[in-house]
Amino acid sequence: MLEIGTVAPEFCLNNQDDVEICLRDLRGKWIVLYFYPKDSTPGCTTEACDFTEAMSDFESQGAVILGVSADSTKRHRAFIEKQNLGITLLSDESTQMMQSYGVWAMKKNYGKEYMGIVRSTCIIDPQGVIRAIWSNVKVKGHVAAVASELEKLRGA
Repeated sequence: MLEIGTVAPEFCLNNQDDVEICLRDLRGKWIVLYFYPKDSTPGCTTEACDFTEAMSDFESQGAVILGVSADSTKRHRAFIEKQNLGITLLSDESTQMMQSYGVWAMKKNYGKEYMGIVRSTCIIDPQGVIRAIWSNVKVKGHVAAVASELEKLRGA
């Protein structure tokens, strides 16, 4: 995982509508960038719904919410439609961007080791610098913690 105070690695990924979203195009805005394992799984659905529910609070603070997983844009579209999500989801099927952010890592489940996405979130300021990081996120209460931290950072 990256460190607070470092410049966020550049990326260009397609969103659920196959439109390319690049970090450079979001300069001047606060970005809540969250990484999650898989569309339509219980924890990921809760997290996406929580971010959608809080979207107006983030927007009022000038922030954009971007969710990233290795799912295809087609899967993202289906997930958004099924859950009525309002957030933008980016597809990193190659995992290259997730590797650059340090969230593609060795995981263990039932004694088996495999590469996967560590549920993580970072806040990137309008200049492209990482200002907050959460790793191994527990979904419950996470969105509220991110919103609170963003408010503090914007007030600083």
